[in-house]
Amino acid sequence: MIGMGILQPVVALAAWTMVMWFWMYLARIPAMNAAGIEPDDARDTAEMGRQLPPEAQWKTHNYNHLHEAPTVFYAVAIVLAIIGAGDGMAMWLGWAYVGLRVLHSLVQATINRVMVRFALYSLSMVVLLALVFIGGIAVFDIPLGPRPF
Repeated sequence: MIGMGILQPVVALAAWTMVMWFWMYLARIPAMNAAGIEPDDARDTAEMGRQLPPEAQWKTHNYNHLHEAPTVFYAVAIVLAIIGAGDGMAMWLGWAYVGLRVLHSLVQATINRVMVRFALYSLSMVVLLALVFIGGIAVFDIPLGPRPF
């Protein structure tokens, strides 16, 4: 299917989000049990956050982060696929974005070093900006000479 290569990293990032969802519960439920937190007590997430160890919360924070900036990735990637511009450079940038987000997740969920996370996040945003740029050029049919992608 011509122009649909960008959909592979879309599905990969969606799958990674499900991995983080599973990891979040593998960490959070035992931590809640150890802290004596009943399921109904979890309605007050701020209070629960004070009772759980940070390591148990890092996975939850990352799972939430995977529903923020990646939504822009999903939108632009689907647009690129619809208009047949999701191969070549766009596809490789999509894979770069996914790789950086997976690395960001692994850092946040394990060692949680803020400067490492920030560097990975910043790089992923540069890649996302490039994808939005490519999408804008394609959708608005902006002539820039021969297209490199």
